[in-house]
Amino acid sequence: MKVSLVVATRGRDRELGELFESLAAQGQDGLEVIVVDQNADDRLAPVMEAWRGRLPLSWHRTQRAHANHARNLGLALARGDIVGFPDDDCTLPPGLLARVTAAFVADPELAILTGPAASPEGGLGSGRWREEAGPIDPQNVWTSVIEFNLFLRRKVALAMGGFDERLGPGTPLGSTEGNDLVLRAIRAGHVARYDPDQRVVHPDKRLTPVAVERAALYARGMGFVLRRHAVPAGVWLPFMIRPLGGVAVSLLRGNLLAARYYAATLRGRLAGFLTPGAAAGLPLPALREARA
Repeated sequence: MKVSLVVATRGRDRELGELFESLAAQGQDGLEVIVVDQNADDRLAPVMEAWRGRLPLSWHRTQRAHANHARNLGLALARGDIVGFPDDDCTLPPGLLARVTAAFVADPELAILTGPAASPEGGLGSGRWREEAGPIDPQNVWTSVIEFNLFLRRKVALAMGGFDERLGPGTPLGSTEGNDLVLRAIRAGHVARYDPDQRVVHPDKRLTPVAVERAALYARGMGFVLRRHAVPAGVWLPFMIRPLGGVAVSLLRGNLLAARYYAATLRGRLAGFLTPGAAAGLPLPALREARA
């Protein structure tokens, strides 16, 4: 079974080399790596040259700094049976792709397979994660999906229209595009499953100054997707209440950085949830394969 990995990249080069090292260590037959370069300069040229002949790489450039646009460009170019979207600063543990392909081979009905983020320091990172494996639904999708550990049958990803380009980095609704894609696929009748042992390593940026700076932007995306898919109040309300508790606890502990993070998260989720036209344009039109 052939796997296509689409890497949308901007602003990084050393980290991209580390990702390539982890991909080469997979020993995966039929692997295809599609790099979609959003940089305005040639910073990737030395990296791509160093890996020429060592990985089955293709390099494509876009002038639009927009993660989902880049992912969709790569998806249209992909030819694998399965497609994944690793970030340019993550790494895949040995055997990860073999685990993924085995799951799809074992279950012909499986359309989407996800797993959690792993911290480089050990354990899980980048959010709250389900402990149990199993089907993904509108209640548990919020703790089951991260874009860099999301694998789909390519034909399903194309039929769903790929990632919604109104969402994600490069837009005012800066996150939760993977959850949105999975929910659209579930609505269309496709089977999605979460495997807590399918882990991709990614820098853990929780409660860092960078995370605080991005908190409201990322939270707006989540609020918007919660509203778009009309999940019941029992699902969306805790996402509004928890940040209030986080602010209170952080202030009691004197942790002003954490308090700012939770306050920005609450503001962002409310703003996204109240954004009009959340369901406009659904379902997305199917993406077409790019010509070879």
